[in-house]
Amino acid sequence: MASTAPPVLPISNLQTVPSAAPSSVESQPPIATPAFRAFINNISETVRNGLSQRRPWAELADRSAFSKPETISDAAVRIRKNYSYFKVNYLSVATAIVAFSLVTHPFSLVLLLSLLASWLFLYLFRPSDQPLAIFGRVFSDRETLGLLILFSIFVVFLTDVGSVLVSAVLVGVALICAHGAFRAPEDLFLDEQEPAATGFLSFLGGAASKAAASAAPAVVAARV
Repeated sequence: MASTAPPVLPISNLQTVPSAAPSSVESQPPIATPAFRAFINNISETVRNGLSQRRPWAELADRSAFSKPETISDAAVRIRKNYSYFKVNYLSVATAIVAFSLVTHPFSLVLLLSLLASWLFLYLFRPSDQPLAIFGRVFSDRETLGLLILFSIFVVFLTDVGSVLVSAVLVGVALICAHGAFRAPEDLFLDEQEPAATGFLSFLGGAASKAAASAAPAVVAARV
């Protein structure tokens, strides 16, 4: 009589699959600051740095320092010296005049803001891998640039925006020239100032180029 042996159960070596350790998971890169936010931050920082260099407004409006220039050449010298000393204040006044002119012409302000937003969001900060599609029509970068140029020409030359801006700038320049011609610069410490640069907006050259250089990587990142 054959002996009945208990069946041998097969034993399988269960290999425990190691769970992925948290350290082995690749850490996601931090979310980068959007290009538009970086651009706005650079602009605001440039404006703050520029305004920090302004002269006291009481010194600008000191009535005891006003006198009539003797000749036209004397007035030109006064304008040059006062511009070298009060250039930040002068630009602030001109900017305030332009802003007031745009606020009093809301249609021109809306058109100008629409033009600026179109350049920023449809071209400068739009990723190149996302083509512009309007009404089912896909536009390339060259076509988008051409449309924006045509829109800019229409806004500046065929509406009131151009005349409003030119009028405001001319009023600002006239007011600045009148102040510079009638304010005697003898009490100003011009020896401590840098040599006067040519051009009304030339003092922004260093700050603007610095802001453009810092904002360039953000714009390139948006276009790539």
